[in-house]
Amino acid sequence: MAAPGVDDTIVDGVPPRPGVSRDPSRTARLLGLTGALLMAGGALGSGALPVPNPLFGIRVLSLPSRNATLAIAITYAGIGMVVLAWLWIGKMLRPNGAVAPAPTPSQLARTAVLWAIPLALAPPLFSRDVYSYLAQSATLARGLDPYSLGPAEAFGVDDPLVSSIPTIWRDTGAPYGPFFLVLGRGITALTGNDIVFGVFAHRALALVGVALIVWVLPKLARRCGLDVGLAMWLGVANPLVLFHLVSGMHNESLMVGLMLVGFELGLRAGPRWWDPHFLAAGVVITLASAVKLPALLALGFLGIEWARRRGGRVRDVAVATTVFTAIAAVVYAIFGYGTGLGIAWLSALDAPSLIRSWLSVSTDFGLLGGQLGIVGGLGDHTDTVLSLTRTLGLVTAALIAAWLMLAVLRGRVDAITGMAAGMGAVVMLSPIVHPWYLLWAVIPLAATRAMPRCRRAVLAISAVLAVVVPPTGADFNFRAYQLPMAITAGILVLALALLVVRRSLVGRAGVDVDVWPGRVPAGRPSGDGTTPA
Repeated sequence: MAAPGVDDTIVDGVPPRPGVSRDPSRTARLLGLTGALLMAGGALGSGALPVPNPLFGIRVLSLPSRNATLAIAITYAGIGMVVLAWLWIGKMLRPNGAVAPAPTPSQLARTAVLWAIPLALAPPLFSRDVYSYLAQSATLARGLDPYSLGPAEAFGVDDPLVSSIPTIWRDTGAPYGPFFLVLGRGITALTGNDIVFGVFAHRALALVGVALIVWVLPKLARRCGLDVGLAMWLGVANPLVLFHLVSGMHNESLMVGLMLVGFELGLRAGPRWWDPHFLAAGVVITLASAVKLPALLALGFLGIEWARRRGGRVRDVAVATTVFTAIAAVVYAIFGYGTGLGIAWLSALDAPSLIRSWLSVSTDFGLLGGQLGIVGGLGDHTDTVLSLTRTLGLVTAALIAAWLMLAVLRGRVDAITGMAAGMGAVVMLSPIVHPWYLLWAVIPLAATRAMPRCRRAVLAISAVLAVVVPPTGADFNFRAYQLPMAITAGILVLALALLVVRRSLVGRAGVDVDVWPGRVPAGRPSGDGTTPA
């Protein structure tokens, strides 16, 4: 009989040594929880706090805001801990060669929840978009048009709902669909002008979207014959999800959640077009597109998959197209009539393209072309070149999506993989790309057959993009010294924490850093079947 907390199982024919923990992932999971707690504490001074800061004058809670550089450093240390812990556990989950026994799906679920709780209770990090959500919803609640009026024009610059919005977005209309603004109007009716209450109400809405993802992702993974634990770890516990959907509360959570739920319902449909699952799928995915329009692409892939199951004839594709087009038209008409805005929201979809994102391939080519023209003495035609490259990017994305739909129709690609790849093409070739936009593709990709081949790339991309957005959700144009100092201090804190973790692992009886990332346990076979010396 083994002592409590000691594993008595035999792994690869080698019995464990005394003192080895039954749960070697516990250290990694605690490291991530520590990072999430540091992020929550640092958010009190480094987060995207409203203006004026409601924490001023409150004992203890106002301390981080008195030294923003220190608060940002603590937040960056926490970000590093969460990302490294996520990668560490992800390495344990790799098939045929994990460095330690992998945590169970239930352990992964508890870990993701524990990491999310501090971020859900803290002020928002990484983005100030929630204040735009509040102002645009309030504009609709007052009977005004949020698509033609910016918050500053609707309320005035000094209004509390406007003062927290970044300057570039104060005079632009809402780029979101009517369903999201209708939900926001309900939040306005509940919270009024109480910004703090409104922020947490929008976080609750974002958590509803995350809950939908948590519900549907295992079902999609089982359809593809994938390990549910790995799919959930990559698609739900992903730092991009924790940082930008839970903490930053972007409406991508609702868009992706509804889109995937609709897709799952559609995959349950029978061969008849009036099947309730088929019709419900069309309604749910259309609702997702009424949050953000790109979700409509999923409707195309679902229709193609349904047509393939009926035989893949032109008539089958036409039936699916007709049914889904009719559903979308009815849903959009209901919102247009109910809000009194018609289809005005379609005219405001280009608002995000006002900024130039370095993550957008089409924007990068446009900026490069503009600079080459300047260097060549042709003058500054950057805006014209940008317009051309962005248009070409959208056309290319449409062609890729069409090619993927054809592959799905012919049975060469499964529908979930095709939809995920199509969303990835739309994201990368669109005029504006934010790190959280990658979740349009990453979350469904986590449940596809392509994931075993793409796992390393998803891990690397998610880890890098998780650290590129400043926690304040704002630029540092007028305090450029602050961010480098905070990052340097955060790295030092992170290095100290990792040193403590390593010493803790080495100090355990019989452990000898066997569970440290990248190390093969002494005396156990390596990946090529040999035993390291």
